[in-house]
Amino acid sequence: MASEIIISSNRLSEQNAHDCALDAYIFGYPLVLADFIRQIFTNTPGPGELAAPINQFAHMRAFPDDTTISIARPSADALQTSAFLDLSREPMVLSVPEIRRRYYFMEMLDAWTNVFACLGTRTTGYGAAAYAIVGPRSLDTLPDGVSMIQAPTNLVWLMGRIQSSGSPEDYATLHPIQDEFRLTPLSAWGRTYAPPESLHIPIKNVNLRTSASEQIANLGAGVFFKRLSNLMKDNPPASQDRDVIRSLSAIGIEPGRAFDITSLGPALAAAVERGFAAGHAKLSSEAKKNRGRTVNGWEFSKDMGRYGTDYLHRATTAVTRPGVSLSEDALCARACKDADGAPLHGENRYEIHFPKGQLPPVSAYWSISMYNSRQFFVNNPINRFTIIGDREKLLLNDDGSLTLYIQATPRAKWEPNWLPAPKDTFHLCMRLYWPKQDALDGNWKPPQIQRFPAATAEVA
Repeated sequence: MASEIIISSNRLSEQNAHDCALDAYIFGYPLVLADFIRQIFTNTPGPGELAAPINQFAHMRAFPDDTTISIARPSADALQTSAFLDLSREPMVLSVPEIRRRYYFMEMLDAWTNVFACLGTRTTGYGAAAYAIVGPRSLDTLPDGVSMIQAPTNLVWLMGRIQSSGSPEDYATLHPIQDEFRLTPLSAWGRTYAPPESLHIPIKNVNLRTSASEQIANLGAGVFFKRLSNLMKDNPPASQDRDVIRSLSAIGIEPGRAFDITSLGPALAAAVERGFAAGHAKLSSEAKKNRGRTVNGWEFSKDMGRYGTDYLHRATTAVTRPGVSLSEDALCARACKDADGAPLHGENRYEIHFPKGQLPPVSAYWSISMYNSRQFFVNNPINRFTIIGDREKLLLNDDGSLTLYIQATPRAKWEPNWLPAPKDTFHLCMRLYWPKQDALDGNWKPPQIQRFPAATAEVA
């Protein structure tokens, strides 16, 4: 961080104030973003597919398609289950049903977007269980049969994925399982509970049409830092953050303290505004970079969900992939260029060739999704947005290898292996669910995306 030296407020220079504000923006951005997302997500009278009141689940009932524009880079290989929890009054008990023969996981993110716990096939198995999610307060006893998960903050974001084939028959089987995920206040545990209608309190002046990140971009330093200070009261920074918190106190940013930029005086207030703007510019620039490794044109994300004191990595992840999963549960790689370094474009045709025995190494399944330049699915004649390795009846070559065809025009007899592209630029996302160690360590390398001459319609 730039402001490592603590300086008393009456001796604070404009440069120090600028640097403190820049650091504060990067440090606090995930917390402010999570609160904006929470407001947008919970500002609804009842649970639906993409939103639900506080302490209630929203269950996605079907895969998104090309008409879905509310989610950037949506996935069509697992159904999403999500909720925001407020633990300031009391713990919430999460009931998990028995789930067999399909992969699932439920990540728990604190208000700073750190993943502090994960339930699911990989970590807790298939059996039914109950977990009391407890905020920063201490709790001595729990009912029999209920395990405790300590949350670092009172705001908690649950993000779950459940494997589905996407067929109507599978949806019919899966929906009752989704409904068995329940959230119950600890005080109501052991008896029939239904969330009261009064639980939904409409939040005034919430913009439901603009993304959380866009709304933050329109804030000034005074409003942003006031919100950050207020949020830190119920969502305390980690102990490892004590040094940066001491530094930020030099400009009046402290947990629970009412931040007032005018109290700094005109010169320092202007310096804070400049530092705030510099922080926004830095984050916007860094978010465009790949902070992980690039292999054969595929950009693997740097380890997600656990950031320690790498506040810039945490903030850039919040910008680009809020609600991210741990790499151990879903390892993602993005490709925007072909083997020659040229941008992927629908005027060309491409092949992804997996030699025999070199498919993505996973304990669950893998997929490759197609996105247009706006990060949404692509309208196409066969309504395919994702190829899922274990779901599709993919055609193998005579030698046992697998070739996927990425292009705008049909592939005729190779249609099972065809992922339709738009006629302009696009990018691909490969997801490895429950990746094996070879994938996590980088020993397995995905194949390059090979470009061939301009595509023409094929009839055989």
